[in-house]
Amino acid sequence: MKRRNYIVILIFLTFFAMSFVTNILGALNPDIIKSFHLSLTMSALLPFTFFIAYGIMAVPSGIMVEKYKEKKIMFAAFLVSFLGALMFSVFPNYWIFLISLFMMGSGMAMLLAAINPLLRVAGGEENFAFNSVMAQFIFGGASFLAPMFLTYLVSNLKSGSEGNLIYIIFSKIVPQNMAWVSLYWVFAFLLFLTSVMIVGSKFPVVKRKDNEKSGSWVTYKMLFKRKNVILYFAGILAYAGAVQGVSYWISKFLYTYHNCDPLAVGSSIVGWFWGLMSIGCIVGLGLLKLFDSRKILILNGVLSLVFLALALYGSENMSLLFFPAVGFTLSVTWSIVFSLALNSVEIHHGSFNGILYTAMIGGAVIQLFIGLLGDVFGLRIGMLFIFIALAYI
Repeated sequence: MKRRNYIVILIFLTFFAMSFVTNILGALNPDIIKSFHLSLTMSALLPFTFFIAYGIMAVPSGIMVEKYKEKKIMFAAFLVSFLGALMFSVFPNYWIFLISLFMMGSGMAMLLAAINPLLRVAGGEENFAFNSVMAQFIFGGASFLAPMFLTYLVSNLKSGSEGNLIYIIFSKIVPQNMAWVSLYWVFAFLLFLTSVMIVGSKFPVVKRKDNEKSGSWVTYKMLFKRKNVILYFAGILAYAGAVQGVSYWISKFLYTYHNCDPLAVGSSIVGWFWGLMSIGCIVGLGLLKLFDSRKILILNGVLSLVFLALALYGSENMSLLFFPAVGFTLSVTWSIVFSLALNSVEIHHGSFNGILYTAMIGGAVIQLFIGLLGDVFGLRIGMLFIFIALAYI
């Protein structure tokens, strides 16, 4: 039992690491643009590269997990992500960053394919619902803490104090005008540490249920011929695009239109976006016990449209308030659309699950439209593209 509890804790740590690495780009966005002198489109290529890797690797990862088992795939995932973070830390330039993010996105997709069935077995079937919610809460908590940790790290590094431990550690390995790169050294250390822990751990044998099995390529082709599969695929794509489209551009928007300091204000609002999304998941679980999920989905979709409009066209204080509020209203959208999707097919749930995770490319595709429109008409107009995604939901 103790060994099983250790595996559950290791899985929670994996969710923390995934979130920490995945959702920090929005807080970094203004500094990245400044450091590499990027257009909005070139900046949008960064999350595009990360999430396109997610989409490309979603189905192959499920197949690899079934063939090579969870431990090997999780170790490979953390190793690939570690090498990606280390490569950028040592060679901090834009093109290396794109390669690094693709590697980390691939690693995160591999982890996603492995950890849910493992969590069910390690924590016990009777505790799976609770552990799943706890894992999502930890995921959201890490996204909330990551921008604050960034602020702490960069502020201490910029202080230039010889007695400051952070300055002593990073001043020799981080470019002077790119203090934010220190975060990727931290990522590299965290990912390496976790990979070492996985090597030294004994994993339980996972017997996958039918709804967890990947299936053959023939099954995927068959599913994609069904109209409802395509519609729900588009729904997850729209959700991923909306969430990442808002979170990635918050800090840059606040700096551009309200002159808010990206480190002191922008990163904090990005953190609150993810923090309220985490809280909203818990509130949403209660509401789903009382009301029809489709009505909650429609209400949250409408509120998200209203809150985003207020954030984009309101005063500075309204932007600071309503950007995080969008995170709260979008919180249960994922679980509702996902469950409605799986309930719309009678068989091959495991394969459909892989297709839905592939739709995470929405976090890539919609970013490009925002960047392209933003370069021509301004970021505010570019972010209006998110309304299309929200309206579809």
